[in-house]
Amino acid sequence: MRPDVRISELGPAFYDLVKPADFPKTILRYRNQKAAETVGINKFSDDDWIAHFGQFKPLEGNLPEPLALRYHGHQFRHYNPDLGDGRGFLFAQLRDDKNRLLDLGTKGSGQTPYSRAGDGRLTLLGGVREVLATSYLEALGVNTSKSFSLIETGEQLQRSDEPSPTRSAVLVRLSHSHIRFGTFQRAAFEDNKEGLEALTSYCLKYYYPDVEDLTPAGLLGAVVRASADTVASWMVAGFVHGVMNTDNMNITGESFDYGPYRFSPTLQAGRTAAYFDHQGLYAFGRQPEIMYWNLSHLAGTLAHISEDKPLLAALEVFPQHYQKALRDKFFTRLGITPSAALKNDLDFVMQSLKWLEASQAGLAQFYVDFYGGVNSKKSALKSANKAFYQGEAFNEWLNSLKHYEACTRQSDQPGPVTLNHDDIETLWAPIAEKDDWSMFVAKLHEIGALNPE
Repeated sequence: MRPDVRISELGPAFYDLVKPADFPKTILRYRNQKAAETVGINKFSDDDWIAHFGQFKPLEGNLPEPLALRYHGHQFRHYNPDLGDGRGFLFAQLRDDKNRLLDLGTKGSGQTPYSRAGDGRLTLLGGVREVLATSYLEALGVNTSKSFSLIETGEQLQRSDEPSPTRSAVLVRLSHSHIRFGTFQRAAFEDNKEGLEALTSYCLKYYYPDVEDLTPAGLLGAVVRASADTVASWMVAGFVHGVMNTDNMNITGESFDYGPYRFSPTLQAGRTAAYFDHQGLYAFGRQPEIMYWNLSHLAGTLAHISEDKPLLAALEVFPQHYQKALRDKFFTRLGITPSAALKNDLDFVMQSLKWLEASQAGLAQFYVDFYGGVNSKKSALKSANKAFYQGEAFNEWLNSLKHYEACTRQSDQPGPVTLNHDDIETLWAPIAEKDDWSMFVAKLHEIGALNPE
């Protein structure tokens, strides 16, 4: 373990010292051994693990007290200055096996100055859902925070969106950063130019050390590229984030903070994840547009310390980065090699997505069936999706697929694993009724999130 506390370089204007909740119980439900190995914590006993990640005894050489980070944000496009870590905090910072600075942050660890009317807690079901989301996204190659620990805490919570009383838990995330777009928005709102400059330098130094342009526009360009890559990977995976507020956007482009989310079993542009998204603002098909909107507001904060022209130039390359990332990730999932002509490849991607939405063929099965290109047709016509593989539109798509050769790394193909709402409800039922975690563990093994026993 290599502790490396750097957040103090930003100064106390960016955080508040807080104390964790004192939970009546601490029952270990999940520990991410794979992630623990990358940061040198894999040899902790379960008792040590609980002491640090359930009772929040400080890690050696690390933060003596947790920090609730301050930020603002646009929530469904309405600016909210009354935000900050309301049920979480930054617990520790350390280096991983690639020498990256990482954060250990919490969800459900108690009240903070930003809890407003909330109890600062997390439901156990919410923790289970986040472990599953991050594990599945990571398996699909999406840049995501990692669910590091889930500990049940023995409290009974009242929630309007779950049968209550419901069980409680505390989650620990391992992330490359917890700096949000909203962190910059808060500094800009307060006209804190010194703070904006410090944030910019901090993010460039610790999250984008290879960027040569050490200016606000240089940082924005790096965030644009990372965010374009992430939202493209969501679109290929059929993932609906649900709440793309600016306070939920990470400066490193990582997906994180999984409240309402969905993995769409079929491609549906209008699918939403949040029951309160009545207007479909954050619907699946709008995610690239929303990411660009969020990035434009990040650019607006940096305009306090930069000329507009270089910021606009950095922002306006988002479509090109997104299109290339979409092409690359789609071709990777299909196991085929792109051509030299991006436009032709994008035409094929658009044709594919149009056919997938029109046919409502199962998405995960489709990627398996045609992995490696047109040579997979024979086996595809015997799959669970076979009824969808017919008709004029399909035959036109299949003829287009013939132009692409299989890539060489055929062993990387994941199986037709799904993680939809029904899957989660099915495996949660035995936990809620009998404290039976076997289906949860089996699902993590199916995803590939657990080391073989």
